[in-house]
Amino acid sequence: MRRTRKWALAGLAATLLFLPTAPASAEDINGLIATTRIIRENSRLVGNVTCTVTGAPCISFGAPRITLLLNGFTMVGQADPANACNGTTQVAGEQGISSNNQSDVEIRGPGVVRGFRADGILFAGTLNGKVEGITVTTNCLSGIRVLATSSRISIAGNIAVRNGAASPGLQCGGI
Repeated sequence: MRRTRKWALAGLAATLLFLPTAPASAEDINGLIATTRIIRENSRLVGNVTCTVTGAPCISFGAPRITLLLNGFTMVGQADPANACNGTTQVAGEQGISSNNQSDVEIRGPGVVRGFRADGILFAGTLNGKVEGITVTTNCLSGIRVLATSSRISIAGNIAVRNGAASPGLQCGGI
């Protein structure tokens, strides 16, 4: 009996040694976001997102070398869905997605980022970033904006429609 138990334990240990390990899973994001969601690992949308954060980004990178996948879903902010802001309700800092001074970060589509009272996507203080396959629309400032504090940002295969406002000094626009 004791000998059988030893062999069973040895067999179990050997099996566990050779089992493939699964890669770390991504953080799943969907539904209502009321305070800035800081992502520190690869993450993905698993449903549409409605953002009610005021004066701060909806999703912000909190670590370098990670990817956010939109997976065909939509992120919606608080701007007027028909005409964004028309120069009256921009709210500084209220981006859909902010790189937040993190390097080697990616935002990949397909997916839509719309209706944010600042920029849809903002790269600030980022070295090596990428945004690809995203539709940005009806955001009050730019659909995708890269500040001078960022460099080596790749922007490819995106669509920008009806971003910006009509007020002098606040026009911004697509990319």
